[in-house]
Amino acid sequence: MIIGNKTFDTKHHGYIMGILNVTPDSFSDGGKYDHLDAALKHADEMVRDGAAIIDVGGESTRPGGYTLISDEEEIARVTPVIEALKKEFDVPVSLDTYKSGVAKAGIEAGADLINDIWGLKWDGTMAAVLAETGVASCLMHNRKDTDYKDYLNDVVADLDETMKMAKEAGIKKETIMLDPGIGFAKDLDQNLELMNHLELLNQWDVPVLLGTSRKSMIGLTLDLPSDQRVEGTVATTVSGYMKGCRFFRVHDVKENMRAMKMIEAICAK
Repeated sequence: MIIGNKTFDTKHHGYIMGILNVTPDSFSDGGKYDHLDAALKHADEMVRDGAAIIDVGGESTRPGGYTLISDEEEIARVTPVIEALKKEFDVPVSLDTYKSGVAKAGIEAGADLINDIWGLKWDGTMAAVLAETGVASCLMHNRKDTDYKDYLNDVVADLDETMKMAKEAGIKKETIMLDPGIGFAKDLDQNLELMNHLELLNQWDVPVLLGTSRKSMIGLTLDLPSDQRVEGTVATTVSGYMKGCRFFRVHDVKENMRAMKMIEAICAK
C-alpha cells in the first residue's frame, strides 16, 4: 500500500501509527499536545520510537460521546500541525476526520491519509473527496445504533456496504485500509468477540488497521484507568497481528512497536 511517498509492505510487515491529538478533550491525552511546539516534540518522540505514520486528530471522537466542533475550528487546529509535520518529518501524515470539508483542507495542507471513523457514512461527500484527490483512507466500522441482529455478520455487512460505497465513488481499492472500530457502537463483550474474530476483515483483501489503544475494552477488562492500559494495548496488538492486522494506531509507540516486531519475527518462521 502506498501512503504519501512511502510504500508499506503489508504482506510481510506491520506498522505503527502514532496518535497525535491536538484537542483539549481527548479521553487519554486531551490538552497535552494542543500547542504546536508540544505537538511537534511528541511527534518527534513517536517517530524516533518507530512510528511509520502520524495520525492527527482535531476533534475528540472518543467512544461514549464527545463535543462536536465546527469545520472551521477543526481546520484551524489541524492544518498548522499537518503543515509543520510535513516540513519536519519524512513520514506520512494521517488526518482523523469524518468531515469532507476538514478532509479537503487537511489534504491541501499535506495530509496523506484520511482516517474516517464513520466509513464514508457520516458525510455524503467524503467519498467524492477521497476519489478526486486519490489520497489513502482508513474506513472504520461504526453505526448510530447497536441494534445488531447477528452481530459479527452485521459488522461484516456494514463494512461491505462501506467498500461498495467506495467502489461506486471511484475510490481505488489499493488506497483503502479497514478498521473494525473497536469501542464504537459495541459493548465490552462485542469488542472482545470482534477482537477474537478479526480475521473476518481479511476477506476484502485490503490492509486492516487496529485501534484499541487505552480504550475502555482494556480498562473494563483489567479494571484500570486510561493511563495504565499499556500492557493491555500491547496484548491486543499482538493478538491483532496474529489475526492479520498490519497497522496499529496507538498512543504508546515504543512498547507496541517492540511487541509487534517480536510477533512479526515469530510469525515469519
